[in-house]
Amino acid sequence: MEPKIQKTNILYALGYIFAPIIICALCYSLCYLCFRDGGVGAVLTTLVPSILAILWWTFGGSFIFKQKTKELEKRFESEGYRRNQTFYGRGKTVTLDVEKGMMGVVFFWNPFESYILPTSRISRAWVDDGRGGVGFMEGSSRVSFLFTIDQNIDVRVDTFTSNQRFRMDDKHILTGISKADLMVKNIEEARKNSNKSGKSASSQKSADKTTDKSSDKSSSADKASEKSDK
Repeated sequence: MEPKIQKTNILYALGYIFAPIIICALCYSLCYLCFRDGGVGAVLTTLVPSILAILWWTFGGSFIFKQKTKELEKRFESEGYRRNQTFYGRGKTVTLDVEKGMMGVVFFWNPFESYILPTSRISRAWVDDGRGGVGFMEGSSRVSFLFTIDQNIDVRVDTFTSNQRFRMDDKHILTGISKADLMVKNIEEARKNSNKSGKSASSQKSADKTTDKSSDKSSSADKASEKSDK
């Protein structure tokens, strides 16, 4: 049975966001109860947890995601696939074996569960250039490529993002669109190859079943012939 894709692990996301807050609250309470006069104890129970919480939110999740991305790449290759194309997006990493029609993907908010799946499970892939506005206000601040897995799971991978709006002919937007187009073309090609492999496997199974039935009929005919001889 094919694994169901889960983009977000709720427990991990809640722990990532709220665990530092809870720890800081406990430390602040301890400081209030035990170190009202200040000193080293007050510093250790207030300043240190705050710094650690900021470091965790800034670097912790990114570090875990990068490590899990490396693990996905190693696993992908260890299972006999080639990384013809890999895109490191914000919060998602997508790698493709175009010839064999396989995809590997890992999500920032579910880093401990990476997925390797046949691209035949992808129903469509497309580019979103983020175009908005009218006239001289027309532009974009986000370019992405998207694909749908199992008919209902949309995955968006950004190829360009900014807090500013750029004209559609700006080099940043054009580069983002070019990257997105390339990934969509690779996904579509991998998808075709995966579907061909699936059809070939189905045809082989059908042929095997036909051969088995023919063999059974031949065996039955031989047995009947032996009985008539007797």
